[in-house]
Amino acid sequence: MRPLRPQSEIRNPQSEMEKTSRIHGSRYYPKRYDFDPTVRNAILDEGLVCHVSFVLDNQPFIIPTGYCRVEETLYLHGSVGSHFFMQMAKGIPVSVAVTHLDALVLARSVFNHSMNYRSVVAFGKTRLVESDEERWLAAERFTEHVIPGRWAEARQPNKSDMMKTMFIAVEMEEASVKIREHGVGDDAADMGMAVWAGVLPLHLVPQAPETDESGVQGIPVPGYVSNYRRG
Repeated sequence: MRPLRPQSEIRNPQSEMEKTSRIHGSRYYPKRYDFDPTVRNAILDEGLVCHVSFVLDNQPFIIPTGYCRVEETLYLHGSVGSHFFMQMAKGIPVSVAVTHLDALVLARSVFNHSMNYRSVVAFGKTRLVESDEERWLAAERFTEHVIPGRWAEARQPNKSDMMKTMFIAVEMEEASVKIREHGVGDDAADMGMAVWAGVLPLHLVPQAPETDESGVQGIPVPGYVSNYRRG
């Protein structure tokens, strides 16, 4: 958990990307938007699940799925039989959202309760990954994004596995990065209330590994599993 900063000190540097209406921030909370690509990348690289939104025949859809980032490209992977992936293989505009919930912010008034979070909404167009080189790159990076060290130890995909798997690339054209990372903001009139106020930090914490009881037994838990963490 990063230390909380006063709201007045949260920076908002100029973006290297051109801002369009897709990433215009709130006029009430402009300091919650950060256009530094390194901040965007850190949020994406810590996440495991994204939500992909798109419109087909005037019907909006949103699907949760795994992903990984390679430079300015997000890779999604799914079954070749997936209806949604078959649609994305045609090349369609999408938005991809990743959010980390870092804390509950409990104020003295219900109105001023909030949450600390880090989020990215990236925009781009889908592309079917077709070359063997890029498909293998996506497979390896995807695995290492989820759990670093696993690609070198587990059986890697064979021809049959790869034939059943579809990889979709989304080149990020632009992205909106929104962050809240400060404490309670109560009204002056409420400061005298005898009500506890503060921040309740939240974090994704792995539990003890549970060994599969089938197959070869007696294999020690790898260090990359027992020491697993995100961020």
